[in-house]
Amino acid sequence: MVANPYDDARTMFDRAADMMNLEQGMREILRTPQRELTVTFPVKLDDGRIEVFTGFRIQHNIVRGPAKGGIRYHPSVDADSIRAYAMLMTWKCATVNIPFGGAKGGVIVNPKQLSRAELERLTRRYTSEISILIGPDRDIPAPDIGTDAQVMAWIMDTYSMHSDHTVPAVVTGKPLNIGGSHGRNEATARGMVAVLREASEALSFQLGGARVAIQGFGNVGANCARMLEEFGAVVVAVSDSAGGLYNPRGLQIADVIAYHDRIGSLAGYPEADPITNAELLELPCDMLIPAAVGAQITMDNVDRIKARIIGEAANGPTTPEADRVLFDRGVFVIPDILANAGGVTVSYFEWVQGLQEFFWTEREVNAQLERVMGAAFQQVLRLAKERHTDMRTAAYLLAVERVASATMTRGIYP
Repeated sequence: MVANPYDDARTMFDRAADMMNLEQGMREILRTPQRELTVTFPVKLDDGRIEVFTGFRIQHNIVRGPAKGGIRYHPSVDADSIRAYAMLMTWKCATVNIPFGGAKGGVIVNPKQLSRAELERLTRRYTSEISILIGPDRDIPAPDIGTDAQVMAWIMDTYSMHSDHTVPAVVTGKPLNIGGSHGRNEATARGMVAVLREASEALSFQLGGARVAIQGFGNVGANCARMLEEFGAVVVAVSDSAGGLYNPRGLQIADVIAYHDRIGSLAGYPEADPITNAELLELPCDMLIPAAVGAQITMDNVDRIKARIIGEAANGPTTPEADRVLFDRGVFVIPDILANAGGVTVSYFEWVQGLQEFFWTEREVNAQLERVMGAAFQQVLRLAKERHTDMRTAAYLLAVERVASATMTRGIYP
């Protein structure tokens, strides 16, 4: 049975709510999306045909600030997955204590099958459809699977044309030359590495020499591999959507990145053995970083996971049932709402810079990112020890308490 990400997200919320003895009315508020928009829109393809696409923008909660969340273009997009990731964004922003709520958007499409012109037309039409929700003080999209800085530029331009003036702060993750932030491209990976360093210190575990396997070799996975290698870790395996590579002596990450950029895939790389994505998860390693898609560690494979530390660079890579098994076995899991929060943290920095029209250096951005991630990790770790629970539940306890407290302080309108 395929896991439903929205069911998983609500299960994790319910665990935290039970531990907090959260009042029933507050539970209903916090486990239910506040706004859901489904759009269908036509796009003219290069050959003259018209194709109708379906997209979503869902805001889970905006009590602590404007909604924030990525937009993904992928064939697997559906309403429940977008609801789940919108909810995760609420908890993610609250975990690292930045003043955003949670949202997510997506279009059911394989962007690899579109030309650049078709992708631009789809993006601009989708932006027009969701413009009733987004805005620099309302809901600020960002890149996700299948989207990038160029897509954000098209969204910003479309919104700005409709507004009759340039609005840089309507999106984050855009190119530097139109108001993007230094450090945004590497932010999720840098935040992931920051919490892995914190975890290695907390566990008296040496990052240098640690054997690492990374599932997913997009922006986040590739940058994680590069940065961890710089800290002396040995990356023994990486993978993309088509499969992966394994070399127990360690991969030369710069060579792998160059090969991937040249070929467009990891397939055929000569200095490693080919493996599947499923096999990568079960390799003997010290650190496992799922950086691809959700529901990768399940009850079907959890007993074969050999890593000591798991850093969730992807959203929802571990099902709730498997998460319990890992905790009971002593595997230290850094949950997604903490581990991959570097991206939304630097998105917050970009949003602030855009509103102020005052931009920071890359060194300033990275220093502030590491400060935020380090503080959040220590808060979650301290709560996990106090409550004798796992890091995921502790992160949820911290996040849900912050959102519930803000809701109580604001009161129920009218």
